[in-house]
Amino acid sequence: MTDKKSLLLVGGALLALFSSVVRADASADLARAEEIVSGRCFLCHGLEGESASPVFPRLAGQHSEYIAKQLSDFKSGKRKSDTMKPQSEELTKAEMKALGAFFESKPAAARSLRDAELVAVGKYVFNRGNQFTGLPSCASCHGAKGYGSPLLPRLAGQHPRYIEDQLKQFNKRERTNDNAVMHTVASKLSELETHAVAEYIATLD
Repeated sequence: MTDKKSLLLVGGALLALFSSVVRADASADLARAEEIVSGRCFLCHGLEGESASPVFPRLAGQHSEYIAKQLSDFKSGKRKSDTMKPQSEELTKAEMKALGAFFESKPAAARSLRDAELVAVGKYVFNRGNQFTGLPSCASCHGAKGYGSPLLPRLAGQHPRYIEDQLKQFNKRERTNDNAVMHTVASKLSELETHAVAEYIATLD
């Protein structure tokens, strides 16, 4: 009985030690992420990932795995960007993961409704697609609320301009680092549908 108690005590002590090391590493990673964000990322994406400019994506609430993958793709050149290439070149994998975790922890906010009729069209396309052109619904992959998954980006609350820009890049095959399904989807969207669905996505939270 005494031996069992000793083993339990030793095991508990080791677990506590391991947990404290993990917490310390997490704190160090977060501190490094904050340092990187305040040093460069904030210029385009904001200190909290809120991005005041419609040209640059909001990163607040985005999946950490997705952010880390995009940074890796920018670094390798798999995803083309004259802006992000130099920003990602010196980042380590650990720093990419830390930045992903940092931005995912930040609260995302929806944009206020501006054009109700246009948003209504966007909502229809987002949830039901267009059976006449073979356009699938956005919700079938990104979810009814646009939250996405670790492999697919959160869309909810994103800048409409940024969404439209990315759809155009997919349509022109200028963006090829993600799911090839998006090439087909983007090619089936009309200009009106693209604009409308982007406006609708911005209102999701």
